[in-house]
Amino acid sequence: MADHGFRLLHEEELASGHRITVTRATFAAPDGREFVREVIRDKRVVAMVPVLDDGHTVILVRQYRGPIDQLLLEIPAGLCDVDGEDDPEVTAARELAEEVGKAAGRLQLLAKVHQSAGISDEHALIYLATELTDVPDDRQGPEEDHMTVETFDLADLDAAIADGTLTDAKTIIGLLRARDALA
Repeated sequence: MADHGFRLLHEEELASGHRITVTRATFAAPDGREFVREVIRDKRVVAMVPVLDDGHTVILVRQYRGPIDQLLLEIPAGLCDVDGEDDPEVTAARELAEEVGKAAGRLQLLAKVHQSAGISDEHALIYLATELTDVPDDRQGPEEDHMTVETFDLADLDAAIADGTLTDAKTIIGLLRARDALA
């Protein structure tokens, strides 16, 4: 990575929860000026685009997202938040089983996405999941308990983005990358 001249000088923790830590970070610009930003430190997200054997139908979940008080149609995803679970492919397998009751015979990394880089270090690793088989699901928490599993045809992707059916960044990027990879 090129030296951009910016440096993180120090951080002060303002608040901490199960998933995030909020800090006040002091940075130095290339010209030496210091500036302060609030930063959300988040756990890594792993997301999967599970594709059925027909090569164009994917499995999505519709679940409640409290911060925006809406149900969103998304690719299955979850946090690398299990102790000792450092391999994102292990997280991908766990989350795919938990949310949609599938195991993938093959996982292929499609993208790494920074979803809100102006405020958070959150990033998602997005995988293409193929060669799916059924396994028992194991929903965790009230959002997953009430989520629905839906199929979606990649032929409808452009229209679903344009009409606002799909608004989640990792989902849009994952589906676009999956469509390209499957073409």
